Amino acid sequence: MTEVTGVTNVTDVNAAGGSIDVLVVDDDVRVARVNAAYVEKVPGFRVVGRSHTAAEALAFLDRAEADLVLLDHYLPDGTGLALVRRLRERGHHTDIIMVTAARDIATVQAAMRHGALQYLVKPFTFAGLRAKLQGYAALRRALEGGGEAGQDQVDRIFGALGGAAAGPAELPKGHSALTADLVREVLRGAEGPLSAQEVAERSSLSRQTAQRYLKLLERTGRVRLSLKYGETGRPEHRYVWV
Repeated sequence: MTEVTGVTNVTDVNAAGGSIDVLVVDDDVRVARVNAAYVEKVPGFRVVGRSHTAAEALAFLDRAEADLVLLDHYLPDGTGLALVRRLRERGHHTDIIMVTAARDIATVQAAMRHGALQYLVKPFTFAGLRAKLQGYAALRRALEGGGEAGQDQVDRIFGALGGAAAGPAELPKGHSALTADLVREVLRGAEGPLSAQEVAERSSLSRQTAQRYLKLLERTGRVRLSLKYGETGRPEHRYVWV
C-alpha cells in the first residue's frame, strides 16, 4: 500500500469479496503500521487504509468504505470520540473498536454511549487484538440473514463480542491457545450441546484433553454446561458455546 499525507490509497477495495475491511487510525505512524500488520494476520480481515489524523480518516471514509475502524482516541486534530460523532452526522455507520491508551472511566463510558463495539487498552498483544477481531467477526455472523430474532438468537448476538473478550493470551499456564481455539470452533460449529467425548472425536483430541479445556472454558463463562439424564440415572455433561 502507498501512503499519501498519512492516508493509504485504496485500489480496488472490493476486489477480494468476503473479507472484513479495516481502517486503522492512529497518530503514531509506527503504531499504525504495527496494528495494521496484526490485523492482516487474522484470517478474514484486510486493512484497506491507515490514517493518522481525524481529518484524514474522515476524508478516507468519504471516498471509500470500511466495515470496521480501529480508532485511537488521542489524535492531533481532535479525539476519536469526536470523530465518531462526525462520522454519524455524515451518515457513516462504520463499526468502531477503540484502540487507545485512554483508560479513564469517563472515556470508556463515552465510547460505549457512542456505539463503540469494543475497547482495547494500549499496550496490548497480538492475541488481545485477535480476540477482539474474532469477537467482531462472530457478531457479524450472528447478524447475517436479517429478519426477526428469537431470544436464543438475541442472546447469541449480545454474547458474540463478550464471548471473545478473554483471549488466548489469558489462558492459564500449561494450556495451549491452539487447542482452546480448536475446542471453541468445534462447539461453535455444532448444532446443539456436545459431550466431552463428542468434542474429542470432532477435534481429534483425547477425551481427557477435551474435558480439561471444556472445564476451563466453562469457568470463564464462554461455555455453558448442562446435564442430560439417561436410563442409568447418571447425568451426562454437555457443553454449548455461549
